[in-house]
Amino acid sequence: MPSAAERTRTLVHSTCSAVLLVPGLTAARPEQLAADVRSVGPDGDVFLVLTADSPAVRAATHPQDDEVRAVLEITDVAPVSVPHRIRGRAWVSGWLTLVPGQAGPGRMMLRLEVGDACVDDLWGASSVDAEEFASAEPDPLVRHETELLQHLASAHGERVGLLCGLVEREDVARVTPLALDRFGLRVRFVRVDGHTFDARFDFPEPVHDITALRRALHRLFEAAAG
Repeated sequence: MPSAAERTRTLVHSTCSAVLLVPGLTAARPEQLAADVRSVGPDGDVFLVLTADSPAVRAATHPQDDEVRAVLEITDVAPVSVPHRIRGRAWVSGWLTLVPGQAGPGRMMLRLEVGDACVDDLWGASSVDAEEFASAEPDPLVRHETELLQHLASAHGERVGLLCGLVEREDVARVTPLALDRFGLRVRFVRVDGHTFDARFDFPEPVHDITALRRALHRLFEAAAG
């Protein structure tokens, strides 16, 4: 399974929504705290692009104290229609500084020097220190997961439904692919009584690109059909 640091890095690199929270600051508009463009530098610093009128930008430009503490909160919502769509959250805490002249008109870039992080997701809740975060790699499928899950759900729903045979349940009304990473596929089953349960189908070995993923899924669906 992926480590807590890998899962946190994956969420930072994903397209999940994220807001930058600075103690004592509020925003007139929610999008002023939205950090839609984000990346991680070689030393583990998180770089965030926000609107120039963001309160977080003002705080980093004119700090009241020597340090501006902040938390990047990321919310991971399943890209397919399932009950209980929030798959997890991550919080990356640290210190904000301004990076001048890097973000374009009307935008500003901030650097978040990571102190620690934590993640609470489908794998469980764990804490991550700054060194673990800096050395971790995001999942190689992170940029493709949304389209892959949507494609599986819309174009291959019948094959996904065959996975019921691998969990030996006959009371399932709906089967939806919920999460995908290099280690396997997680599926959410909705029973006829409305209750849900998840099952994870691990690949024989981790996949690192789309070609290997297609082969792994093909073998999984063949096993389910057989």
